[in-house]
Amino acid sequence: MKVIHLISGGDSGGAKTHVLSLLKHLNETITAQLVCFRDGPFAGEARSLGIPTKIMGGNHIFKIRRALADYIRREGFQLIHCHGARANMIGALLRGVTGLPVVTTIHSDYKIDYMGRPLARCTFGVINTWALRRLDYRIGVSDAMVDLLIRRGFPADRFYAIYNGIDFTPAPDQGDRLPYLRSLGADVDENSVVVGIAARLNPVKDMSTLIRGFAEAYKSCDKLRLVIAGDGEEREKLGALARELGVERRVTFAGWISGGMDRFYSALDINVLTSLSETFSYALTEGARFHLATVSTAVGGIPYLIDQGVNGYLFEPRDWQTLGKRLADLGNDPALRRRLGEKLFEKASSQFSIGKTVETQLYIYGEILRRHARPKRDRDGAVICGAYGRGNAGDDAILEAILGEMRSIDPDMPVTVISKDPKSTRLSYRVRSVSRMDLPGWLGAMKRARLYINGGGSLIQDVTSRRSLWFYLMNIRAAKWAGCGVQMYGCGIGPVTRENHRKLAAKVLSRNADVITLREPDSLEELKSMGVEGPEIKLTADPALTLSPSAAEKTDSVLLRAGVPPQGERFICFALRPWPGFQEKAPVFGAAARYAWKQYGLTPVFTAVEKGQDPAAAREAARFLEDAPHYFLDDAGAAGTIIGALSRMEIVVSMRLHALIFAAGQGIPLAGVVYDPKVSSFLRYIGQENFTDLEALTEENLKAMIDKAAAQAGNKEAQAEAVRRLRDLERGNVDAARRLLGESGE
Repeated sequence: MKVIHLISGGDSGGAKTHVLSLLKHLNETITAQLVCFRDGPFAGEARSLGIPTKIMGGNHIFKIRRALADYIRREGFQLIHCHGARANMIGALLRGVTGLPVVTTIHSDYKIDYMGRPLARCTFGVINTWALRRLDYRIGVSDAMVDLLIRRGFPADRFYAIYNGIDFTPAPDQGDRLPYLRSLGADVDENSVVVGIAARLNPVKDMSTLIRGFAEAYKSCDKLRLVIAGDGEEREKLGALARELGVERRVTFAGWISGGMDRFYSALDINVLTSLSETFSYALTEGARFHLATVSTAVGGIPYLIDQGVNGYLFEPRDWQTLGKRLADLGNDPALRRRLGEKLFEKASSQFSIGKTVETQLYIYGEILRRHARPKRDRDGAVICGAYGRGNAGDDAILEAILGEMRSIDPDMPVTVISKDPKSTRLSYRVRSVSRMDLPGWLGAMKRARLYINGGGSLIQDVTSRRSLWFYLMNIRAAKWAGCGVQMYGCGIGPVTRENHRKLAAKVLSRNADVITLREPDSLEELKSMGVEGPEIKLTADPALTLSPSAAEKTDSVLLRAGVPPQGERFICFALRPWPGFQEKAPVFGAAARYAWKQYGLTPVFTAVEKGQDPAAAREAARFLEDAPHYFLDDAGAAGTIIGALSRMEIVVSMRLHALIFAAGQGIPLAGVVYDPKVSSFLRYIGQENFTDLEALTEENLKAMIDKAAAQAGNKEAQAEAVRRLRDLERGNVDAARRLLGESGE
């Protein structure tokens, strides 16, 4: 593989470090040629690292483009990779004349790159904005940067994320830290706990919050010392603030550190960052290399490194009170510092090393080249429509599962999702998305697609809404009219209660659906009773059964944010929802939760599947717990972290279907409370009879179901076998989609 990298040659800071370290290591595997538009220290350092470097200077843009195009053709480069405004502009001009894919890495927010320089913003800033929208692909330095640009309207399916990686080779022994710290001017002794930061002293780094937080922590931990490595325009202001707060003797302004940063980080106990804005800070991974406990603002890509309470602490920008509390906690607890520092090192060294960065970059190159070589088709990809973008984790889990299965068929398949909240859907799944209200948008997508998917769940029903039934039937008819193959994907059917609705649904499905795959037998009976004939109908399973739990540290972080200890307690989950009749049954759930705690030592955790509705039901039931301890997990995140949280439970009592599906997939004993036939249908499908209707629910029968689930806790194999069988059946959903797309599956 041969890739040409374009950069101005005057870059510094994180962008410089990223490009030079990346190209140095890429050239161990591929040819990564660097072209700078001026000579200087950047190009000199690149040469010293063994990076093949070429200078193409001058201000005649079109002359440079012509020379570069000739050079690219002559040397046989396959891909153009840009860094920065000037490179982006030239890359946009090269795109048409070379026919090669052009990708840019966006190292910072282009809207604030020229802050305080109005002339540059009106020239270079405008040109860069124009160029960014004309390139083929974009790489953000962190998922947060990608999200920012997607919010600004860049196409969601043309983005990749990469993280600044460092070399985690162990540093040599740096010697006694006390002489070094004293040489910087720090007042330290053997008992000092040293907090450090390496950053420019400018408003974006918000050192005022650091000094205020440190002063607050010092009140309860007088062993703390603060060393600031860096300089900038706020130096005098920050010194005055330290004097005002009475900590000037405990705060050291060390200025810029010469001779490398290893000595500095090795002398610290706690690493801290207070930035108002970051992409992904090298300072945190450099501190992680030295196993430092870390406290940082939750900005940019930093929450992807730090799992709250698991391997470090996060706080909101300018919240000096929380920062102070965290610094005091760490200052007073050496065991806590060691634990968090070790956990951070484990994650950073495995996921944020330079090796991982290079691996990610090579993967991105391979995918771009594959996508660029993809044959152009008149019709391509799929449109997926369902109850998405409504804040319901169960419905969004279905979408996540279907997207995963479409990518298993064709990893480059273009997909458009019809969603109530298309912005949220684009951010969550990095796909194209149009609003349910955007009729021209989704009709246009259907005319370009080969397959329309009516995406899981019980969409064909009229109990919760007549209008939603009409909407989905209209979509199915429109998709067939637009020329798509139509599949109803691992779905539930019904209840459809009104006779006119049953006739309408039967007519639309019979005439327009090609394949209907169903998640349980009751839906098959409902289709038969409605008189649906014509489509291929197949019994499969819910796509959400294919999803896996998130990594353990992600689950731990979600639990800790809700105050739920990840270890040391045993739990029973209650996944409740508001529904007609629930109010009268809330005391029953409360009494049963208290019973589980008294009888089995299981602490109740009330878990929301739909975070907009379920917390109210949880709190209503919790009113009747009396003295029993309990927790509320109001926002467990996406499907992966919800599954991870449920996997920590010993029993799951649920009204919510997808809480039952997620828990069943993890082999957790279940007790179902049925408000809709789809709940009992699923439970019977996995051979589970431990359920009762909401109307028939009593304190006695719910306690009996908890007893039965507790007895099953040691014998999960039967349920796990049933779930394995369903997962095998679920492949029928993918096989049907593959046929409609005309893919061989080879």
